[in-house]
Amino acid sequence: MAVLPPDPVFTLRCPEMGPVNSLCFHQCDRLLAGTVKGSVFLWDLQTNRTSLHFEVGHQPITSLHHTDDMLLTQEKGGTVTLWTMTNSGYVRERTINGNFAAFCRTALYTPPDGSGEPLLFYPSDENSIGVMHVNLDATAPSQMLVPDDPQLPKLGSVTCFKPFECASQLFLLAGYESGHFLTWDLSSGVIIDMLQLDPEPMAVDYDPQTNRGIVGGPEEKLTAITYQRQSMQLQRGNDIGIKNAGINCIRIRSDQKVFVTGGWDGRVRIFSWKSLRPLAVLTEHKTSTGGGIMDIAFSEDKVAMWKARIMAAAGTDGQVSLWDLYN
Repeated sequence: MAVLPPDPVFTLRCPEMGPVNSLCFHQCDRLLAGTVKGSVFLWDLQTNRTSLHFEVGHQPITSLHHTDDMLLTQEKGGTVTLWTMTNSGYVRERTINGNFAAFCRTALYTPPDGSGEPLLFYPSDENSIGVMHVNLDATAPSQMLVPDDPQLPKLGSVTCFKPFECASQLFLLAGYESGHFLTWDLSSGVIIDMLQLDPEPMAVDYDPQTNRGIVGGPEEKLTAITYQRQSMQLQRGNDIGIKNAGINCIRIRSDQKVFVTGGWDGRVRIFSWKSLRPLAVLTEHKTSTGGGIMDIAFSEDKVAMWKARIMAAAGTDGQVSLWDLYN
């Protein structure tokens, strides 16, 4: 039974920003928002004001990632741009030309022990996935995952994916338009498992520590997944019903206490990670514009203004809500 929702600690608004497609934190006190208009707005969470905004292109910004000193943007159509930080803002370093008509967000994998370079996973062509080392010297993907086995069913476009490490090996779980999920072993570049779930999955997240993931799509439910560890075979778990259809994003919080979803209905739903039961529904965002909640991000550490880790949510209503869900 969902309880009464808390109030946001603050809501960021800016007339020039408009609908927001993507979010990411940088050093906790900085929040970046990628807009439908093709711009990135940098919010200073010490003042709750936008300190910088710049145009990436003319297409919506579908995903954002930030390393210590580099910003990565993805535009609708698949174009990925790497930006380096300067004292005055960001400088465009290089661009990977997009060739992807469907919707699939990029994913950034950072080695948990801090060793090695981050890897960026991005959709390429219809159902291929590029893997690129995030540094200024790389000019081409280090690996291209192409499901070209003639024995595979017709997959359609790639729609979502999640890189993860298990037993010191790196894997990628990728969902396709057909509803099939392929598990790629990145050391060999081969598919080691395939499982069919519901068609047109929109979002997936997986936590290797608890060996559980969640998949969402256009239906009125979420689906739990898990791996059989020794064989790395993906298995379907229970379905979790939701009131209104449509999920745009799923985020498992790093402490494995809760996971959250952003819905087409403008709702942010919070669930217990242990029991998968609903805890609260956040209704701060308006739904009249359609499209709902497009992205959710968690700060890695405490934000100084509120002395707490913060969750940010944003969507087509043009505002970014900030929440303290730890207290």
